[in-house]
Amino acid sequence: MTSHIDPKTLKSWLHDGNEIALLDVREHGQYGEAHLFYGIPLPFSRLEVDTPRLVPRRGVRVVAYDDGESGVALRAAGQLAGLGYTDVHVLQGGAPAWKAAGYVLFAGVNLPSKTFGELAEETYHTPRVSADQLAEMLARKDKVVVLDGRPVSEFHKMNIPGATCCPNGELAYRVRRLVPDTTTPIVINCAGRTRSIIGAQTLINLGLPNPVYALENGTQGWYLNDHTLGHGGTQRYAADSGNTDLRPAAKALAERFDVPTVSASTVQQWAAETGRTLFLCDVRTPEEFAAGSLPGAQHTPGGQLMQAGDQYFGVRGARLVLLDNDGVRAPTIASWLRQMGHDASVLEGGLASGLSLAPAAAPNAPALKTIDAQALSARLAQGDVALVDLRGSMQFRAGHIPQARWSIRPRLAADMKGETRQIVLVADDAALAAWAAASELADHAALLLEGGMAAWRAAGLPIEATPVLPADADCIDYLFFVHDRHDGNKEAARRYLAWETGLVAQLDAQERAAFRLPPAASHT
Repeated sequence: MTSHIDPKTLKSWLHDGNEIALLDVREHGQYGEAHLFYGIPLPFSRLEVDTPRLVPRRGVRVVAYDDGESGVALRAAGQLAGLGYTDVHVLQGGAPAWKAAGYVLFAGVNLPSKTFGELAEETYHTPRVSADQLAEMLARKDKVVVLDGRPVSEFHKMNIPGATCCPNGELAYRVRRLVPDTTTPIVINCAGRTRSIIGAQTLINLGLPNPVYALENGTQGWYLNDHTLGHGGTQRYAADSGNTDLRPAAKALAERFDVPTVSASTVQQWAAETGRTLFLCDVRTPEEFAAGSLPGAQHTPGGQLMQAGDQYFGVRGARLVLLDNDGVRAPTIASWLRQMGHDASVLEGGLASGLSLAPAAAPNAPALKTIDAQALSARLAQGDVALVDLRGSMQFRAGHIPQARWSIRPRLAADMKGETRQIVLVADDAALAAWAAASELADHAALLLEGGMAAWRAAGLPIEATPVLPADADCIDYLFFVHDRHDGNKEAARRYLAWETGLVAQLDAQERAAFRLPPAASHT
């Protein structure tokens, strides 16, 4: 039987020093509108696929919560128990009860990381330049290098003209090749604030002699000041730009923030402990990880591990062991993770350590029979099937099979209630469809479109778009929170930046104390 806990109990658990996985099992759009500070986004629609990776230890304390009315958390708790999790609880009344108890709900995503960025700027007084100042420097053709601290995909969407993409996790390893002159000013930017601040302060903490600045408000600040952004940019660090010049500085930085270096044998012992959760994190680039990593490691690109840790580990208080092959990236990133309050260590020897861990065990998805595109087309013409599209709501709007209706796992059973025709599901991920069908359509022998929309398109079959259907209110998987801030809506960009700079003021004393930044330096 699932245990229910009240908000006061949950609040004490979050700060008692023991491991806890606080799972927001609502869909992404619902989560992003208002959630608990430490809530990990784990939508019910992805539960069985993502839980083993985010919460690998089955005995960890788990608390699931929802909107207090839908019953999704209770359903998720049942599924988690079926996966072998033995200490599962549900927050009575969900997020509304948390707020009613006097605690704060936060909008947006990646809250701890973004809040930490604001605190880091407050602590270190990170130097910055405004968009106008940088524009003037570039117009004068000053000797300045602009490095964009975001992943390549984000850089491609929009960038400061002339900037080079170098994700924050790569800065320590590549900056001396990208900027060999020790006097050239360096400006770090992102889309908003966090990665600009953290990237610039990373280089400063490493003792780089160059003048280093964060671009105030990133690409949004650039756009708000009526400067033109580039789109489709491909200028990035070279694959051979890595070097170990800053290895001594990275080691000193790790020592400054008490980052332990642990041997492979120690990590092997940790992995065998049943009372602690362990994540082995390869912080190198996607290309390096794809070329080979340690057994049991997950790819956690260093910049994103700092920026969006809730996408890679879902247990508060877990052990994080970072590895690289250069002795520069892992200690630098770990220095930040320690300041964020995480139990982060660096693997001695990194990729050459010989460490081998068993990968997180993922459950096999239930079997789901398939139907090919031509057969489905024929049956649609006969009218004897109910076609349900489980892809993202925005994908559905952009193009779907005629006669399809959009649904999502939390609503699937209700949407199909009373349906007597054969149900056919459309999905990008067969496993997601199989888990949804098993839990929500147990009384139906649902089929899956083989090959999904790609197969339907390849067969040359018709597709229609419905730009306003499903209605916004039904798109619980999509976060509308200032969603168009990068697409020409200046007011949305202003609201986002105001939200970001207002995060620290929303913290309570315990949430703020959980960060371990050094005492704020004095202005000089």
